[in-house]
Amino acid sequence: MAKSILDVRYDFMGQRRRAVLLSALILALAVGAMAVRGFNFGLDFTGGTLIEVGYQSTADLNQIRQILADSQFTGAVVQHFGSAKEVLIRLPIQSESSSAELSTEIMRALSTHGESVPEMRRVEFVGPQVGQELSEKGGLALLYALGGILLYISVRFEKRFALGAVAALVHDVLITLGFFALFQIEFDITVIAAVLAVIGYSLNDTIVVFDRIRENFRRIRKGSPVEVLNVSLNQTISRTLVTSLTTLVVLIALLLFGGELIRAFAIALIIGVLIGTYSSIFIASTTALALGISKADLMPVEKEGVSEGP
Repeated sequence: MAKSILDVRYDFMGQRRRAVLLSALILALAVGAMAVRGFNFGLDFTGGTLIEVGYQSTADLNQIRQILADSQFTGAVVQHFGSAKEVLIRLPIQSESSSAELSTEIMRALSTHGESVPEMRRVEFVGPQVGQELSEKGGLALLYALGGILLYISVRFEKRFALGAVAALVHDVLITLGFFALFQIEFDITVIAAVLAVIGYSLNDTIVVFDRIRENFRRIRKGSPVEVLNVSLNQTISRTLVTSLTTLVVLIALLLFGGELIRAFAIALIIGVLIGTYSSIFIASTTALALGISKADLMPVEKEGVSEGP
């Protein structure tokens, strides 16, 4: 007996209610974390001074923190940067001190009270006005990206698909941001760049699925919308998983070996790729289905005035 095209390997749409419930719980946790804990903004947004120093041997971070605290440098964040010999010191804005004066005072304190004399590598200063401008423009960039995507998919596919894609993207962005708020990972400008990359990645996956759904709605004569969506998801799942796993291998390598500078960037992309793969399968398609997508919505529009023949 011939096997029907509607005989699918896995009933994705049969799990859509569980998936929606799971997403609702995770979204509630993410939004709650952002509302209660807020973000651990880096100097890109808060303003302050960043100083990178190098030691001849492994640097003792606890000792450096104690020296800075004893020298009245409040709010200093000290961490390794690239290797155990490289140290990154982040300081909020210190009264009226300039970055040059501040770096000179810090180097004097570390050289006087430390076991070895460090070498200055670089000094960067971000003013509060710049930080505020970055915050505003970063938020606007996310809104513009979502608006452009909504318009693009409305034109290319259909408005129900557009709303499904945007729902998946908002889902991915909120969960990624919520992860940073929940675990208080430093949030800097590279995270905004990563979130924009997540939007592009998630959209690419969703477009592939929607293309196959539209094709199958036109090709499969019999079958309910649920069955057509299931067929489409089963046909694209291998491509989705291979793409995601390949991307994750690169991102994990960046996280492990890329150094402190791109750590937050790699974490944001890893979370985004995982959530984006899930949402392209369950959230985008489920939303389009809930909005009532059907075969009639995706059939080519007949041109007016075309003769139907004698």
